[in-house]
Amino acid sequence: EVQLQASGGGLVQAGGSLRLSCAASGFTFDDYARGWFRQAPGKEREGVSCISSSGGTHVADSLKGRFTISSDNAKNTVYLQMNSLKSEDTAAYYCAAVEGGCQTMAIRVDYWGQGTQVTVSS
Repeated sequence: EVQLQASGGGLVQAGGSLRLSCAASGFTFDDYARGWFRQAPGKEREGVSCISSSGGTHVADSLKGRFTISSDNAKNTVYLQMNSLKSEDTAAYYCAAVEGGCQTMAIRVDYWGQGTQVTVSS
C-alpha cells in the first residue's frame, strides 16, 4: 500500500523554525518528484517546494531564502525546513509525489500525504 506520512507540524512563534518530514512507504520515493503544498483557511492550495528525482530543488519565489527542501533517499523521506516563520505561513502542509518532474507536479499529483498543521503565532 502506498502511503505518505507527513509529520513535524505544530505551533511556533513568529521568527521560529520547523522541519516537516514526509516518509513514504510502498514505493521508491526518490523515483518521483516530491514536494510540499500548503493551504490556509479560505485560500487555495499553493505549491511550496519540490525536489526532483535527480535532486534538483525548487522553492516558490515568495519563500526563497526561508524554506529549503531536501531528501534522505535511504530513509525514503523528504523534508521541508522552514525558517523565519511568519503568521502568513500558517496553513495545513501536504506532501505529494508525482511520476515525472517538478513541472508535472504543477498539474498533477499521483500521491498525497495527509496534512500537517503549522500555526505561527505573532
